[in-house]
Amino acid sequence: MKKSILQLFGILTLSATLVTSCSTDNNNTGSSSTFVANPADFKGTITEGEVVLVSGTTYKLSGKIQVNDGATLTIPAGTRIEGTSGTASYIAVAQGGKINVNGTSSNPVIMTSGLTTKKAGDWGGLVICGKAPINRVSGGTSTAQSEVADLAYGGTVSNDNSGSIRYLRIEYAGAAFNSEKEFNGASLFGVGSGTTFEYVEAYQGADDGFEFFGGTVNTSNLISYGNEDDQFDWTEGWNGTNTNWYGKVAFGKGNRGIEADNFELGFANAPISNPTITNITLVGPGSTADATIYTENQGLKMRRGTKAIFSNVVLSDWKTGIDVEHDETIAGVGTALKVTNVNYVAIATKTKGKKTDGTTADVSAVATESTISVGAGSGVNAPSWSVGWSVGL
Repeated sequence: MKKSILQLFGILTLSATLVTSCSTDNNNTGSSSTFVANPADFKGTITEGEVVLVSGTTYKLSGKIQVNDGATLTIPAGTRIEGTSGTASYIAVAQGGKINVNGTSSNPVIMTSGLTTKKAGDWGGLVICGKAPINRVSGGTSTAQSEVADLAYGGTVSNDNSGSIRYLRIEYAGAAFNSEKEFNGASLFGVGSGTTFEYVEAYQGADDGFEFFGGTVNTSNLISYGNEDDQFDWTEGWNGTNTNWYGKVAFGKGNRGIEADNFELGFANAPISNPTITNITLVGPGSTADATIYTENQGLKMRRGTKAIFSNVVLSDWKTGIDVEHDETIAGVGTALKVTNVNYVAIATKTKGKKTDGTTADVSAVATESTISVGAGSGVNAPSWSVGWSVGL
C-alpha cells in the first residue's frame, strides 16, 4: 500500500510538472523577468531577469524602455519596434544592463518610426551606456551623465559587456529636445569591447548616424545613410577596432562623413581617441554642392587631438577629403594619424590643415593614395555585405 501511494504521488508530481511546463511554453517566450512587454504600449523599466520579445511582432514604443543593471532585453529576428512619441520614445541600456539584438541577414530587427508619414527625428533612438574608460577627466577613470537618457557611463572596465547587437536597422531616429540636444541613431557611451556591435544601419536620422562617447567597443559592417548631421562621430577617448563602414549623405541634408574629436575641453586628455578603421567608404553631396546647405562638406574632419589609423579608404564627392585641425591633431599626421591607400573620387581638395591659431598647415602626409582601393567593398557603390538587411542603398 505504501509503495502504491508513493508511485501514485510520483505520477501526480510528474503530471503537474508537465502541465506547468506546457503552460509556461504556451504563455511566455522564455522571459525570466516580471516585466510585461505590451506590444500595444511598449514602455517601462526592466529591473531584473531577461525580457524576450516575440519574433514577428510589432511593438509600439510609446515611451522609454530602460534596461537596468542586471537585466537583459532580448529582441529576436523579425521583431519591429515603432517609436510613436518623439523624445519620449527611446531604448536605453544602463551600465550593467544588456541588450541582445538577434537579427539575421534575411530577417533583421527594425527600430523605426510609428507615424504614418515617416521623417527624420520621429523618435529618439538607441542609447547604450557602459563602464569602459572615457576622458572627460584625463586618466580615463571618470564617469559622466549621458546627454540623452541621463544615465551614468564610463569607468575602468575596458572589456565591459553591454550585450550583442547584430543585423539591426535604426530608422528615422534623432528626435530633438532643443537645437543643441538631440538623439543620434545609435549613441554608444563608454561601451566596452565585450559588446558585439555589427551589421547595424542608421538610416535618415536627424542627427549623427553613430556617435561614440569614449569606450572601447569594436564594430564591423556599419551603414550610415542619409543622416542629417555626421554619418559617424567620435569623442571622449574612443578606442576601437573596426572594419567595413559605409556612409553616404542623402535626402538633401548632411554634414561630414566623419567628425572626430579627442575631447573638446581637453585636446590632450587621456585616453586619446585612437580607433583603427579598415575598409571604409564615405560618399558626400558633391564637391560643388550648395555651400549654404552643406556647410561642412568634408569626408574626414579630424580635430581636437584625435588619433586614428585608416586603411583601404574611398572618399567620394566631397569638397574636402581630409581636414585636420588643431596642433595636437596635426602632431600625429603621418604616424598616429594616417589614412593609407585612399582612393579620391571627385574630390575638390584632397587634404587641408589648420593650426590652433588659425594659420594654414601642410597635412598632405596624412594620406597615401591608391586608385584601386575599394573601401567598404564595392568602391562608391553599396557593398555586397549590405544586401538583404539594409535599406536605401
